[in-house]
Amino acid sequence: MKRQLIAAVGVAAMVVGVAACGSSAKKDDNAGKPANYNGKTLNVWLMDGSAPQTWQDGIKADFESQYPGAKLNIQIQKWDGIGQKVTTALSEGSVDVLEVGNTQTAGYAASGGLLDLTSSKADLGGTDWAANLNASSVLDGKQYAAPWYFTNRVVIYNKALFTKAGITATPTTLDEYYGDLDKLKAAGVQDPIYLPGEEWYTYFGLIAGEGGQIAKQVNGKWVGNLESPEAKDAFATFQKLQSYSTAPKDKDEATPQQSTLFPKGTIGSMIGLGWEAPAPKDMPADQIGFFSVPGKTADKPSGVFLGGSNLAIAQDTKNQDLAKGFLKLAMSDKFEGQMASAGLIPNKTSLDSLATTEFDKAALPASANGATTPNLANWSNVENDPNPIKDFLAAVLQGADYDSTAKKYDDEITKRLGQSQ
Repeated sequence: MKRQLIAAVGVAAMVVGVAACGSSAKKDDNAGKPANYNGKTLNVWLMDGSAPQTWQDGIKADFESQYPGAKLNIQIQKWDGIGQKVTTALSEGSVDVLEVGNTQTAGYAASGGLLDLTSSKADLGGTDWAANLNASSVLDGKQYAAPWYFTNRVVIYNKALFTKAGITATPTTLDEYYGDLDKLKAAGVQDPIYLPGEEWYTYFGLIAGEGGQIAKQVNGKWVGNLESPEAKDAFATFQKLQSYSTAPKDKDEATPQQSTLFPKGTIGSMIGLGWEAPAPKDMPADQIGFFSVPGKTADKPSGVFLGGSNLAIAQDTKNQDLAKGFLKLAMSDKFEGQMASAGLIPNKTSLDSLATTEFDKAALPASANGATTPNLANWSNVENDPNPIKDFLAAVLQGADYDSTAKKYDDEITKRLGQSQ
C-alpha cells in the first residue's frame, strides 16, 4: 500500500556524517548480567548488501566486549530463495537474530517464528522510531522486529558514456530520459539502460507513480490488481525502458547480479540500490552518477519501491538476552549512524544530519513518492518462487497479451493472498 513518508523523509536528512554519533545507551550496560557467557554463540543472519564490513566488525567487537565469553557469528545470506531458508532455520532453531525484509516480517510473525518484542521496544530505542516505517514490524498490535533501515532505487549512470553521447545534464522527465537513451544507443553503447525483464521492484514503483497498487482490497478481500489501468500504464513505461536493454526478459537483477556488470563499461545506466554502484576498486567514483528515476513531469520523480529491512529475534532462540543485547547495539545511534554513512536511511528520528552523498540526493526526493507492499501476513506467499509478478512481466515482454496475462496472474496473486502461511 502507499506509504506517506513525511515523517521518515522529514527524518531523511539523516543519511550521512553521523558515524561519529555516540550511543544513547546507558553506560552501565553490563548491570545485572552474568560474569561471562562462555561457550555461547549468537548466530545472526544478515542479507547480502546490507551492513558494510566495517559495521559488522565494529558491532562484533562491541558485542563481545559487553558480553564476555560470548561469540557473535554473523552469516551473510543471499536474497534469492531466502524465504524457504528462513522458514527452515526458524523451525530448526539454527538462527537467533535475523534480518528480514519489510515485506516479509508480518508473514514470519504470523507463523509464530518471531519473538514478541513489545515489552522490550522502549529498551531497544523504540521511542525514537518513525511510526510509518515501524508499521512493517508490527502485527496485530504487537512488535515483532526492530525497523532497521530503508532505501529505494535510483538511476546509476556512467558519466563517461553520457559525455561520449553528448549528454550534458541529467534528465528530469521520462521523455528526456528516453531521449538520452536514444543518444547513448546512437553512440554505440551496448546497454543504454540495463533492465532485466523480471526486475519487479522498478515496475512496482512505476505503478505507485501512476497512483495504483499491485494488490487491492475488494469487499474485505485482497486481490491482484495487474489488470488495473494504472498497472497497465506502468507496464508501458517499463516495457519502453526495457526495450533499450540487452538484459534477458526472463531473469531478474540478481541473475546475474547487475552490480557485477556495470563496471565493465558497456552499460550507460541501470536502476539500482546504493550498494549496487561499483566500488572504487572497480570503477573510479567520479565516473559514477545518480539521479532519481524520472517521472512524467519534472516536478515529481517516478514512484519507487521502498525497500527496507527489520531485525527480528527467532521465537525459539536459546540466547534471548544476548539477542536483545545485539538488537540494542544495532539500533543505537552509533551503529545506525554507520548505516547512514553507507547511504542507507536508518529509522532513527534523532539522526538528523543532512544528506550529502550523490546517491542520497537522488534517493530522498523519490522516496516521497514511494510505496511498499501490503503489510499482510501472507504477502510473502506472493514473493515466493515462482514469483507471479516476475512471471507476468517476463511473459508480456516476450509477446503475451497484456490483458489476458494480467488476469491469469491476478488470479494467482489472489489465490496466494488467500492462503495461510
